[in-house]
Amino acid sequence: MITGSIVALVTPMHADGGIDWAKLASLIEWHIESGTAAIVPVGTTGESATVNVSEHCSVIEKTVATVAGRVPVIAGTGANSTEEAIELTAAAKRAGADACLLVTPYYNKPTQEGLYLHYKAIAAAVALPQVLYNVPGRTACDMQPETVARLASNELIVGIKEATGDLERGRRVRELCGDDFAIYSGDDETACDLILQGANGTISVTANVAPAKMAALCRAALGGNADEARKLDAELQGLHRKLFLESNPIPVKWALAEMGLIEAGIRLPMTPFSEKFHGELREAMTQAGVI
Repeated sequence: MITGSIVALVTPMHADGGIDWAKLASLIEWHIESGTAAIVPVGTTGESATVNVSEHCSVIEKTVATVAGRVPVIAGTGANSTEEAIELTAAAKRAGADACLLVTPYYNKPTQEGLYLHYKAIAAAVALPQVLYNVPGRTACDMQPETVARLASNELIVGIKEATGDLERGRRVRELCGDDFAIYSGDDETACDLILQGANGTISVTANVAPAKMAALCRAALGGNADEARKLDAELQGLHRKLFLESNPIPVKWALAEMGLIEAGIRLPMTPFSEKFHGELREAMTQAGVI
């Protein structure tokens, strides 16, 4: 089971929107050096919605090659078409990813039975461990704990990224699925508390900007050191909130550009971070000690 701070990695881009492969490699090296436990390429934060299928697969391949087995790679392979999700998951397996992260199908609003059959079909088609991803604020689709429990009986469905921010939801998933099923926070603002109540880690946006501190927070929380975990979390709370002043990944890409780690490239319909918010995010970055 993968535990700790898992980064939902941005996809660095040049000003013209082309993928910056050199910066992708340098970010991965920084994360490994900083104690990040695993890397998730081409999730929501990695602009999976704006890269084409060829680019999507290439980002996974380059990530796996650069990581070279030093930490696990959990490839973002979700789609609102079951066939496309199977195609991306198969590509991730060929590339050598350790697992995949599959967001609930967005926009078409499947039933709970539809969700169950969607994930069951992917597991039947591709022998790669799956982490489910529930983020109803973005998908208009909320996978209920009872559906998660049905899926958890499949040996290839090993965990969930639960991004509701609802601690009671996390408790219910643990109660229904048992201790062998991994639960990861998908909400940075409540991640510390979710880990302290028994989750296994976080798949984090904040970790893009403050990887060492997020890794330390997770180590403390997983070790039961609540005081240390909450102290670190307090230093990061500004980032947790301000990185969502506009839709993710707009603010986090701006923050990384401010730190000199990537260029400011982002693809439409995402737009550059609004200047009116720069001061707020810069203050949170200072509070967190990253600038």
